[in-house]
Amino acid sequence: MRSHLLNDATAEHYRRSVTEGVERVANRLATTRRPFTGVTPDELAPVVSAVDLDQPLGDASAALDELETVYLRDAVYFHHPRYLGHLNCPVVIPAVLGEAVLSAVNSSLDTWDQSAGGTLIERRLIDWTSQRIGFGPAADGVFTSGGTQSNLQALLLAREEAKTSDLAKLRIFTSECSHFSVQKSAKLLGLGPDAVVSIPADRNKRMQTVTLAAELARCADEGLTPMAVVATAGTTDFGSIDPLPEIAELAEQYGTWMHVDAAYGCGLLASLTRRHLLDGIERADSVTMDYHKSFFQPVSSSAILVRDGATLRHATYHADYLNPRQTLEVGEPPVPEGLRGSIPNQVDKSLQTTRRFDALKLWMTLRVMGADGVGQLFDEVCDLAAAGWEMLAADPRYDVVVQPQLSTLVYRYIPEALTSPTLIDRANLHARKALFASGEAVVAGTKVDGRQYLKFTLLNPETTTEDIAAVLELIAGHAEQYLGENLVHAS
Repeated sequence: MRSHLLNDATAEHYRRSVTEGVERVANRLATTRRPFTGVTPDELAPVVSAVDLDQPLGDASAALDELETVYLRDAVYFHHPRYLGHLNCPVVIPAVLGEAVLSAVNSSLDTWDQSAGGTLIERRLIDWTSQRIGFGPAADGVFTSGGTQSNLQALLLAREEAKTSDLAKLRIFTSECSHFSVQKSAKLLGLGPDAVVSIPADRNKRMQTVTLAAELARCADEGLTPMAVVATAGTTDFGSIDPLPEIAELAEQYGTWMHVDAAYGCGLLASLTRRHLLDGIERADSVTMDYHKSFFQPVSSSAILVRDGATLRHATYHADYLNPRQTLEVGEPPVPEGLRGSIPNQVDKSLQTTRRFDALKLWMTLRVMGADGVGQLFDEVCDLAAAGWEMLAADPRYDVVVQPQLSTLVYRYIPEALTSPTLIDRANLHARKALFASGEAVVAGTKVDGRQYLKFTLLNPETTTEDIAAVLELIAGHAEQYLGENLVHAS
């Protein structure tokens, strides 16, 4: 079994196995004609369950043959131009190269003696991102597993910085369109059921700052503590960006922590044409970044950035085997000259201990493509969304909710002369399900004011307006078929 360990003696085995795996995936990417096969759970589950995990195949080629059946053949392929579903992106090749390197070397980014150069690369990328945000020299941060963890850590810091130890009095203010992880974080942090105050959004799905101001004033009048205001730079459903400068003014006025969830909109930091949409983000106390969305990185690649690095101390716990305090006990030998000073242990800043070297993917991307290359890709999908909005707005069969700031379109099919909202809801839901079952395209769904809508999340620069038009025709066809059948039965 030692022949399967990655070491100097198995280097050739590693080379052959990885090369064959790359060839299989490359072939699948080159030949996939639909984003999905349409396989159902009932069809695929017995195939997976039939695999006897206690009987190894003993051979990488045989395992890859099996993987074709249980995974590769039926995977949902985000690189396909008609995958228009969730916030999943096709990935850039330099990042995939970085993924291969980091997985093989297997550094753990918690301490210097497990990662060395990896620690410095991650810190350099944190500095680079902080500069792009507009933070000063005191800024710091750490990579995380995703936006949910980043938001949790930001609110942990906000809780610890709040001027009260009475958790029942703490309040978090956020838009009704913000990510569910805000509510989830409040629960995990031991806050009460009333801790999160939902602020209504305007017609463009941006936080109403007039209402925010009124709620902050009410909080103060009732003797409660405004712990944090969470602004969203790219809501999951609409891609809308809250008015950051106005929110920053209110946060400063009430002495409350301002967090910006830019998990989606962080790509604007590299944009060649839209950077101004993030004006005001530099005034935040913390920012969430999901590079695995609008920086086209493989999952996972996220970070939490803070304007004042000292606040990260709230995540620090000392363990002698990891990050001992650098004190010299009586009788210990002196520290060699080259090891004096602070040891850069990233575990001091993180909620995680063992942690992948995900920063390497972004490092390779920037070193090969540059920030402008990433920004150009994100600008392309935002331009595509603008063109898609014009298409939907001009089509009487569809109702489109808001003109996009980023790359999301929320809309629904409304047939002529049909006035039953319930039947329209069912037709849109059926169209989405039928489209997914066909495998021809993948779209997402959501609700707006209680009604069923469909959603394009455009993160593939290879998608065209022709693809959008074709998918809209498919949706209309499925919806019309459903309505035809059900209207006949109803009559």
